Amino acid sequence: MDKNARIYVAGHRGMVGSALVRELLAHGYGNLVTRTHAELDLTNQSAVERFFDEAKVDVVLLAAARVGGIFANASQPASFIYENLAIETNVIHAAYQAGVQRLVFFGSSCIYPKACPQPIREEYLLTSALEPTNDAYAIAKIAGLKLCESYNRQYGTKYVAVMPTNLYGPNDNYDLKSSHVLPALIRKAHEAKLNGDETLTVWGTGTPRREFLHVDDLAAATRFILERDVTEGLYNVGVGVDLSIRELAECIAGIVGYRGQLVFDTSKPDGTPQKLLDVSRLTEMGWCAQIGLEDGIRQTYQDFVAGYGAQAVRVPAHA
Repeated sequence: MDKNARIYVAGHRGMVGSALVRELLAHGYGNLVTRTHAELDLTNQSAVERFFDEAKVDVVLLAAARVGGIFANASQPASFIYENLAIETNVIHAAYQAGVQRLVFFGSSCIYPKACPQPIREEYLLTSALEPTNDAYAIAKIAGLKLCESYNRQYGTKYVAVMPTNLYGPNDNYDLKSSHVLPALIRKAHEAKLNGDETLTVWGTGTPRREFLHVDDLAAATRFILERDVTEGLYNVGVGVDLSIRELAECIAGIVGYRGQLVFDTSKPDGTPQKLLDVSRLTEMGWCAQIGLEDGIRQTYQDFVAGYGAQAVRVPAHA
């Protein structure tokens, strides 16, 4: 990778995009191109094509997306599938038209079937039915990685898709209607502690198992892929270890200092029973995650407390 390459980070204000910017700047990549949603609506095809004509970028990191947890995905499926499909098709096609040879597309582990063998290997994609609570989002992300595959095959581009497991870290979304489980539990535990609540309610049975990756590790994996000149394919990015939602809630409560009782609302959906990624493809190439879960949650909680209030619970439009 040329340190002077013009790298467009799409979604630079979101959790993933901001981590990519931090990682690249820290390692000498200073020629970064960014646009806010107000400056460039990625669902607007003509605006995206005009941007690529003018910006003359060398690499695209497509981290822009509409994201959310179980409630948001289940209650707004049309918004999730439309906006993500629009962003992906506009950016990938305009990048190709502008002669951009390298692109990294960020998907999600929810692309894999609900009843997958564990741990989940990349080749399990499209082998059975998806989890119905977020199938619209998953289908959009599957379309994005298939776009990358198809443009590579037809046009000789070097577009790579990475599928991170559940992410957390600085600049996360803590809105309880749209956030993922880990940031939601951080906010719930913090407010329960402040209010002196005797109980803290957790959605579901607490039995589903999930894997969590600090977003800075994802950014490091992305830089690794770029610098190793990986030019095609699908790559899982995770830690290779999971825990139950109950264990996660207990861990967060301990870090936050909440001493009350956890109550599990079994009327709420659990989602996929287990979602553990097989990360051997990247591990065999020489990359592995460096940030332990407890240390990562502790850092993330400090970030949350520092911005607690309106900034901490903002909902990014296209993070």
